[in-house]
Amino acid sequence: MTALRLYRTTVRPEMIDYNGHLTEGWYALIFGEATDALYDHVGAGAAWRAAGSRSLYTLEAHLRYLREVPEGAEVTVATRVVGLDAKRLHLAHELERDGIVVATEEILAICVDTAAGRSTALDPPLHAALAALCAAEPPDYCGRRIALPGTAPA
Repeated sequence: MTALRLYRTTVRPEMIDYNGHLTEGWYALIFGEATDALYDHVGAGAAWRAAGSRSLYTLEAHLRYLREVPEGAEVTVATRVVGLDAKRLHLAHELERDGIVVATEEILAICVDTAAGRSTALDPPLHAALAALCAAEPPDYCGRRIALPGTAPA
């Protein structure tokens, strides 16, 4: 699947840190908006959440900062569904500026029955919509761990 570009924004002055570029918290907020845009796109928006007492919760996120982003920059998030099972989905986001990837985020999310407070299966129409978007191969940065070079995993 080709990446969906459902979210874009302009970097505003309040998004800039003391080093003169996009501050790390705003990367997460931008990627969060892109996640919500995908959920709206596949039918998992506010109406779905209210009608079925369900929601999608992020379980884990991994963000990489690759290039600085200055005030005034126009950025777009390219989103791919890279994995899916009965309850969970794995997304890969790429923040682009002028067609260059400046940051990435991958997330693992789970469907939750908000009334029961526990995980539940994705309903069939939502699962089908996500499966239709699932990429054949995840980007090479997916599944990376954070570690100093030459160290063994704990």
